[in-house]
Amino acid sequence: MNLTTLPAPSASGEKPLADKHFSPLVRQFLDYLKFEKHFSDYTVKSYGADLIQFGQFLGGEIGRGPTDQPSAPLDGPALDQRHIACDPLTIREFLNYLYGQNYTKSTTARKLATLRSFYKFLIRRELIAINPLATIRTPKQEKRLPKCLDLDQVQRLLDAPGDADLLSSRDKAMLEVLYSSGIRVSELVELEMGDMDLQEGVLRVRGKGRKDRLTPIGSQAIKALQRYFELRAMDTKSQGSHAHRVFLNKHGQPLSTRSVRRKLDKYLLSAGLDPGISPHTLRHSFATHLLNNGADLRSVQELLGHQSLSTTQIYTHLTTQRMKEVYDTSHPRAQGGTIPHPASQVRTMYPAKTA
Repeated sequence: MNLTTLPAPSASGEKPLADKHFSPLVRQFLDYLKFEKHFSDYTVKSYGADLIQFGQFLGGEIGRGPTDQPSAPLDGPALDQRHIACDPLTIREFLNYLYGQNYTKSTTARKLATLRSFYKFLIRRELIAINPLATIRTPKQEKRLPKCLDLDQVQRLLDAPGDADLLSSRDKAMLEVLYSSGIRVSELVELEMGDMDLQEGVLRVRGKGRKDRLTPIGSQAIKALQRYFELRAMDTKSQGSHAHRVFLNKHGQPLSTRSVRRKLDKYLLSAGLDPGISPHTLRHSFATHLLNNGADLRSVQELLGHQSLSTTQIYTHLTTQRMKEVYDTSHPRAQGGTIPHPASQVRTMYPAKTA
């Protein structure tokens, strides 16, 4: 049977994917995610990495005692039999292995989510009857607020590239679009010329699961794009087979998400900002600044392309101070004197009536 490999970055303590093969069932599952569910390549690679690790655990290559010799890798069909025979105890042993390897709760939760999806897939294929993860609880996550830039920091970052030449104007346009629209970096690099209506100030964005949505962009982003397109029209390398893509590298090839991150790192350094800021921080800043200026949560949900409102609600934690300011300036009694509690008032005592 022809098994294929899928390269992806290896996690701590895991062997590179390029050295491993996917079993037939795992390959079918990853194809299902890519071609039927329309998951991004990055997401499919992450699922594949998790399932490779779990397959290594099932095969005894990892997770054994310090004095035990690791087992030889199983071939595809034999590994699939281990997948099908997996029970809740095996899952708990795998979780114990992850705990011993000091994986964070968020990483463990992601690996469990991968396994839940995989075994639901096997149930739909009628290969198993009961999901071995049905009784397994996901570790409770620590709530971490996303990083957010203030308006001055955003301005410094957006001003950093300039627009004197083609590449700097491209970088400025990228940063302006990210902050103006709140789209993901994966959505940015997939933008095509036909997705833009600069006259109306609207982008068509291909989100997760290949679900399209329309999102507006502001005048500053439009101005930056127009400058970039003006310079790009004079560049012969940008007129090749990838001319339909909006953001191209100096060779006329589509930009990758990793390239966008490298460009951002460059401008963070020149602007004197926190090097830990990621492209996603601009998305967080976009949502937070909208809420701070009175946008309703449901509208922000639509703009971000979140399926669940609960995903968007994390930004409300960043806007508490703003809500307090709105209350203080809007509520009729916010600025008035505090109404005293009855128990705090001094009572006048009257003598009892005598007969």
